[in-house]
Amino acid sequence: MSKAVKEMLIKDIQTKLRGVNDALLVNVVGLNSENTAKLRTDLRKKNIHLSVIKNSLARLATKGTPLENAFDKTEGSLAVIWGGGDIVDLAKEVVRIAETKGFEKFTAEGGAVDGEALGKAGAKTVSSWPSRAEILSKISGQILGPGAQLAAQLVGIGGTLAGQIKQKLEDLEKAEGEPAAEEATPVAEYRVF
Repeated sequence: MSKAVKEMLIKDIQTKLRGVNDALLVNVVGLNSENTAKLRTDLRKKNIHLSVIKNSLARLATKGTPLENAFDKTEGSLAVIWGGGDIVDLAKEVVRIAETKGFEKFTAEGGAVDGEALGKAGAKTVSSWPSRAEILSKISGQILGPGAQLAAQLVGIGGTLAGQIKQKLEDLEKAEGEPAAEEATPVAEYRVF
C-alpha cells in the first residue's frame, strides 16, 4: 500500500471516529453476506455504526484519542462498533446479537470506555451496567421523592382538616335545622395554608 493511500485511509478513519470516546471491537469473520447485511441494517436502525478497519491503520488513526487503548493488543481482522445511546446500550446490543442464532461468530474482542481498555469479557461486563436512562430515572426519583412525599403529607393533612370542617358544618345543620350554606360563610373566610 502506498504512503498516500495509507494516509488517506488514516484520515478517513479519523473522520469516522472523531468525537467517539467509547467503542467496542467485534469479530465479524465467519459471518456470511446475508447475516452481515442484516447486521448492518439492524445496527443502522439503532444509530450504531460498524466499520471493518485494519488494526495497524486503526492504531495510527486513534493515536492520542480515547480509543487509542482499544487497539493496543488487537490481532486479526476486527470491526469497530460505536454509537447508540451510550456504551451500555451498545454493549447490550453486541451481547444480544452474539447470542442470536446465526451470529455465534460475532463476538466482542475488546474496546475502550473513556480511554480505558476493555478486555474480551469487557463488553459482557458493561452490558450488565444500568444504562444512562436508567441512572437518570433513579436520580430523578431520588430527587423528586422527598418533595412528593412532603406534598402528599401536606395534602393529606389539608384533606383531613377539610373533612373535619365539613363534618362540623353538617352536625351544625342537623342541630339547628338550617342549611349548611349559611353556616359555611363565616368558616370560608378562614384559609388553611
